[in-house]
Amino acid sequence: MKSRLSIIAGLTVISAILVSCGPGADTDPYTGWKYNDPKYVGFEVVTGQDQRTPTNMVFIPGGQFTMGLFEQDMTFEANALPRIVTVQSFYMDETEVSNLSYLFYLYWLKKVHVSNPQVFQNALPDTFCWRDPLAYNEPMVRYYFRHPSYQQYPVVGVSWLQASEYAMWRTDRVNEQALIKAGIYKPAANEEFDAENFNTEAYLVGQYEHPAPGKDMKDASGNPRRVRIEDGIFQPDIRLPTEAEWEYAAFANEGNGVPGDENINTKRLYTANGLTTRQTMGPGRGKFYMNFKRGRGDNMGLSITPNDAADIPAPVDMYVPNDFGLYNMAGNVCEWVADVYRPLSHEDVSDFNPYRGNEFKVLDRNDDGSVKQKDSLGRLIYRDVTIMENLIRRNYKVADNRGYHDQINYVEGGNPPYRYNSNSKQGFWYGEMPDSLKTDSLLDQLFVGTSLINDIARVYKGGSWNDRAFWLTPGSRRFLDQNLASSMIGFRCAVIRVGGSPGLDANGKIVNGKVKD
Repeated sequence: MKSRLSIIAGLTVISAILVSCGPGADTDPYTGWKYNDPKYVGFEVVTGQDQRTPTNMVFIPGGQFTMGLFEQDMTFEANALPRIVTVQSFYMDETEVSNLSYLFYLYWLKKVHVSNPQVFQNALPDTFCWRDPLAYNEPMVRYYFRHPSYQQYPVVGVSWLQASEYAMWRTDRVNEQALIKAGIYKPAANEEFDAENFNTEAYLVGQYEHPAPGKDMKDASGNPRRVRIEDGIFQPDIRLPTEAEWEYAAFANEGNGVPGDENINTKRLYTANGLTTRQTMGPGRGKFYMNFKRGRGDNMGLSITPNDAADIPAPVDMYVPNDFGLYNMAGNVCEWVADVYRPLSHEDVSDFNPYRGNEFKVLDRNDDGSVKQKDSLGRLIYRDVTIMENLIRRNYKVADNRGYHDQINYVEGGNPPYRYNSNSKQGFWYGEMPDSLKTDSLLDQLFVGTSLINDIARVYKGGSWNDRAFWLTPGSRRFLDQNLASSMIGFRCAVIRVGGSPGLDANGKIVNGKVKD
């Protein structure tokens, strides 16, 4: 027995020596070759550069939750049946995008895209969205977006397409600012017009030169080089949140249930205070936590003691934030999310990072494999993937997956102008209906009609200043054409958390580091 213990002890000592003499952080543990050494292959590794919390955003730790409607289905649409899903950790705007921030965006577009003023025109909010044939709302048409009194109010009248464009623009401005803060670039002394403005992807492939360079990045040999994704300086793409991300963040079930118990046993209806829209104690007892319409003709309550003190949208940081620190995830304005609408999406989509709206693309390249020159906006050009490129793929075949699982029957070959949905018994036209199909018998046979549920119908969530309490529940969902806008719809942005979610393993050890401010 003694000799056996001696052998084990000896092996332990040998193991400890091997571990202490093994490859360090600057050496590949699988081959023994050194990193960051020009005498070897010169492979560069940047360590300790973790993702930082983006400006105006808060960290949302990922997890599983029951997505869907838990309130009585007042519309009888059954379009949000509960289902357990998981979302990755991400960051989300603390507030809705404000008028002031969107005005800055417009100013930048007008100043930079001088040769194409249509870029600025396309981004302008639809201020006429306030008009009502039987109401006097002209003051909002004229003043809501531009008057200083409304600077911190949420921007409205913005379509889904406009909100998505803002998010792409914001990605480039955040990454350009990161280069400036790192000293790699100085603020541009010269104007950067049209295609010469900074774009993250164009920079990464060498199609952008800053007019005021600062210190250079160095490779392993000390030669200057560009910043790469591997350096960790650039933020991932800023975008609209998916419907699942938005709903998860709105419920904010952090802290619910028994500590250490995975069963979330307290389900919320509203985002600020669980099962009620009102404050239940203290001097503000009976006051609303959210900006919504209590009943017909009641947008704010009595003049002396208003129930939510807002007849239209309120400032973006007004009212009580939820447990994640997010303001106005219920009420104030509804918010665009990334998803294409389908009534049965909750049943169809994946249970990990669920999302409907994928249009898979790849960079458009020249015959020699080089990336094609950027467009007039300074952005790289993408094209749809083709079926031939994906013949041996198992995870996807086609580029456009917005209508995945729709059971679409095509009337004509090639590129038909008409689609018929076997599930909804509805059809819709793409372009002019051919004369050959304008026969009553064939139209009856095809159940021809029009449908708002198509590939450009986008989901919006959250309820607004002009909605009843039912729409404040995170599980409720509505949709609108992505080209249209409303005085009741705004938006906020999100960014994925790269590198996993910080937390504890089974031994209580911190994994994936800490979230950096």
